[in-house]
Amino acid sequence: MATTPSTLRTVAGNLCLGSAPDSWGIWFPEDEHQVPYTRFLDELAQAGYEWLELGPYGYLPTDPAVLAEELAVRGLKVSGGTAFGALHRPEAWNEMLAHVRQVAALTAAAGAHHLVLIPHMYRDEKTGAFTESPELTAEQWAGFGQNADRLGKLLLEEYDVRLVLHPHADSHIQTQPEIERLLNESDSRYTNLCLDTGHVVYGGGDNVDLIRRFGERIGYVHIKQMDPTILDQVATENLSFGEAVKRGVCVTPPAGVPDPASVVEELAKLDAEVFVIVEQDLYPCAPDVPLPIAIRTREHLTGLGLSETRRPNSHR
Repeated sequence: MATTPSTLRTVAGNLCLGSAPDSWGIWFPEDEHQVPYTRFLDELAQAGYEWLELGPYGYLPTDPAVLAEELAVRGLKVSGGTAFGALHRPEAWNEMLAHVRQVAALTAAAGAHHLVLIPHMYRDEKTGAFTESPELTAEQWAGFGQNADRLGKLLLEEYDVRLVLHPHADSHIQTQPEIERLLNESDSRYTNLCLDTGHVVYGGGDNVDLIRRFGERIGYVHIKQMDPTILDQVATENLSFGEAVKRGVCVTPPAGVPDPASVVEELAKLDAEVFVIVEQDLYPCAPDVPLPIAIRTREHLTGLGLSETRRPNSHR
């Protein structure tokens, strides 16, 4: 028998819904195409969300006291922080670690326990130009999982923050074989997965299969849908992710792939509480575009049974 929204509502209480600056077209700490952070926070609360991810470091206030005040007056809470990191570049380790430490410190100060690490992208986000090879060498692969664990151990021991690695288009962790290789070559104590449903299908993967086989490694979720027509254009025209986003590859549920109901149904079976954070890439977009989309998205996903509250101290 097919699972309906009413039956899902009784079993998906382990999934806590939130959103992120990405859903307001925020990709950079500062950019002329982005709305001020105060408008983002105001509209996030207006759309009915309680939880948010911090987004690019420097977009929201980095002073913990200022951030706490801005969130408190709007009744908002932080699910996790976000950073980019090149784990395949030993020479860039110190620079990456300094940045990740900043994000981890702010994340911990905000009371959150997850840091979403996005692998370095091999194409420029704005121009689409290749900045390095899309293929890792055997030597780079050999150190990838070890470096993730090294970082994850540090974050856990020093900040009580858990590393969740985020597969991403135009990065070296994009396809399902790459995702599985990362998980198989890393330690679940220190490295786990931020399952981004949209980026998984962008890379040709199967979200439901990953949840069923690697459910214990899913510590966090970004939920988004992709337009299959534009995915075809990505393949045939070798589009960059930035160009695909400009063409509207990210769509509002229930449009696009994967089917959000199937993903929620499978996630609801996990023996863990998991944040499910909405990310609909919209950069760049007109200022009035995100709010109506955010409202429709929240209403659809709560209709599938996702909770908007979370028990204290229930981080994975």
